[in-house]
Amino acid sequence: MHGNVWEWCADDWHDSYEEAPKVSQIWAKDIKNHEDDETKKLLRGGSWFSNDRYCRSAHRYSFNARIQDDNYGFRVVCVVR
Repeated sequence: MHGNVWEWCADDWHDSYEEAPKVSQIWAKDIKNHEDDETKKLLRGGSWFSNDRYCRSAHRYSFNARIQDDNYGFRVVCVVR
């Protein structure tokens, strides 16, 4: 799903994929509450407010983890068994 809200990801922002984990896992120093720091987290997928070129899962963006906005959010996931 693209274009609803920018999806906050658990990964910290990195300028490139060099040194990225080889398996699917969170790429972050620490999973914590970021209210007191300037940690930049990864956003993906564009939002209702974005141009069409940003509304794709491959598009990455970073922002301070403390920021709240009506076009940033998360996606609900349910594992099907």
